[in-house]
Amino acid sequence: MIVMTHTYNISGMTCAGCKSKVEHLLSKVAGVKNIQIDLVKGIAEITMEKHIATETLQAALKDHPKYQLSETVHAPAAQTSEEKSTTSWIQTYKPILIIFAYISAIALIAAGIGNNFNWMTGMRIFMSGFFISFSFFKMLDLNGFADSYASYDIIAKRFRTWGFIYAFIELTLGIAYAINFQPFITNLVTLVVMSISIIGVLQSVWNKRKIRCACLGAVFNLPMSSITIIEDVLMIVMSAIMLLTML
Repeated sequence: MIVMTHTYNISGMTCAGCKSKVEHLLSKVAGVKNIQIDLVKGIAEITMEKHIATETLQAALKDHPKYQLSETVHAPAAQTSEEKSTTSWIQTYKPILIIFAYISAIALIAAGIGNNFNWMTGMRIFMSGFFISFSFFKMLDLNGFADSYASYDIIAKRFRTWGFIYAFIELTLGIAYAINFQPFITNLVTLVVMSISIIGVLQSVWNKRKIRCACLGAVFNLPMSSITIIEDVLMIVMSAIMLLTML
């Protein structure tokens, strides 16, 4: 598949939230496949399946005049998808892999305390660690997270405030699992919230939209992929298992 990658200058961005906002606005332009923004240099590399006029991209930012997009002096370059990135899978997802490793270790230790290995305790502690850790990164830049989340979540697309609410729901669920508060209600809320959340993730992955995953907020630039699906499915399956044991 042949795609075109154009490089543009973008001024007015001062933080990760600005970067997320610009990415979100430009991703709505028909034909845009991927956006890579260097916040420090103020440069955006936009990959498109067909030529898109600079005026069209500028129009996408018209409601936010502080962001100004202009062409660079470099000529557009044609690339094959195989040439786009040499970053390995492990390097790309290193932050999330480390978090999962730490949470898994704590969960296994908790499950192994006592005479018998308690899988239910292990899953509960894992889910607590998962929600608290992921909410922490979202809290570092709530505006940036809300902008990223609104680019694919089915509720946040229509109701941006849902992004802010979602971060606090994760934090509340993490605490609830940690203290084992009302297990049936906690697992039911998890099942419902994560089932809704995964819809937008599945749509993005199936449509091969190359956007940033908001799972770790706006702190890490992680691409949306099957990893995001696995995260959500894991929470759905664990909450469903624990619900079944209570029936």
